Amino acid sequence: MKTTFYMSLLLAGLHAVAHGQLLPSHHNGHDTNEHIHHAHEAVACLKLVPNNADFAFQFFKEITLEAPNKNIFFSPVSISTAFAMLALGARSTTQTQILEGLTFNLTEIQEKEIQEGFHNLIHMLSHPEGGVQLNMGNAIFLTEKLKPLKKFLDDAKALYQLEAFTTDFNNPMEAEKQINDYIERKTHGKIADLVKDMDPQTVMLLATFVFFKGSWEKPFKPEHTEEREFFVDPEMTVKVPMMHQTGRFDLYFDEELSCTVVRLHYNGSATAFLVLPAKGKMKQLEETLVKETVQEWSEHLFQSLVSLYFPKFSISGSYEITNTLSKMGIVDVFTDQADLSGITGTPDLKVSKVVHKAALDVDERGTEAAAGTAAEILTLSIHPTIEFNRPFLMLIFDRDTNSTLFIGKIVNPTISS
Repeated sequence: MKTTFYMSLLLAGLHAVAHGQLLPSHHNGHDTNEHIHHAHEAVACLKLVPNNADFAFQFFKEITLEAPNKNIFFSPVSISTAFAMLALGARSTTQTQILEGLTFNLTEIQEKEIQEGFHNLIHMLSHPEGGVQLNMGNAIFLTEKLKPLKKFLDDAKALYQLEAFTTDFNNPMEAEKQINDYIERKTHGKIADLVKDMDPQTVMLLATFVFFKGSWEKPFKPEHTEEREFFVDPEMTVKVPMMHQTGRFDLYFDEELSCTVVRLHYNGSATAFLVLPAKGKMKQLEETLVKETVQEWSEHLFQSLVSLYFPKFSISGSYEITNTLSKMGIVDVFTDQADLSGITGTPDLKVSKVVHKAALDVDERGTEAAAGTAAEILTLSIHPTIEFNRPFLMLIFDRDTNSTLFIGKIVNPTISS
């Protein structure tokens, strides 16, 4: 019988706020060496980009099948980072399944390159440009009798900034408190009570977290927010606080997928794609969304003067994703066939549970945002209105690394979890 451990992946909130003065979205005053180092990191990251994007949209498809007509919010980069780190301690078929489940073709890219790529990705995402706060981290909680190999800990610390803690799982309440307090502190209070009802048989828990806080490049004014109707489905309508601004936005109408795409930038290097399918077309979009679709949208965006309505909302998603990952080919690591001997030197360890928790806040926060900014003078002409008043997708990308930070499907913005 294998010893099992819980693997908790979590993402703590995206907080889209608008406050303070607008910051330039490029580096200032960095020396040449830093730029060269940044360029090297970017090259290593870029090798991962197509695979990480494929994984993101495959995972999205699986989750939407499991939770149809529900709000969805998760961080693909958080999940793939945690499993790439787990692959450090995996051997034989277990390791191959993990890396191939993350959509890597091992005849085209070596494990060493994958690990280096994730290392650089974490470093770049943890040092974003001004205006965006993005913290990523990994922690391992171990029972005292489980002695991980020095090589695994050294490699995981060097590559994934791993922090390691000794935990008494025989006292589940105390263990839960230690882990939850750590996570809550690291995620600025956004994720509380990640683990509960812990199995006293647990010997190791792996947690990965991402915390993101961004301010809109073009903030919404709170005084323009008003209650409006949101059409959840043909039978259900709810009232939501709807933010509003008129201005020039990046737009694209995808006739093939019957959806409207609006791109909003945050200060710094993060970008949001807001995707509004025509009535009855969400399912088609979910089934066909791939990285090439997003690439096509990016290439065809055009600037247009529009009146934009977008809801102010908070949602969170909590998922037990063992089953989802098994469907994507990551199977052995959850069974007695698991070979995680690279972690402890013995093959008696398997992953029992994978939890992923994510939270999303979107608001217009900060009345002082308008203080130092020039007002945009708009001629009074008839311009189109785009109102996100029915289920939509929200995709958040990091421009520096082309990473899919978050994918959200907002079906009902009044339901927070």
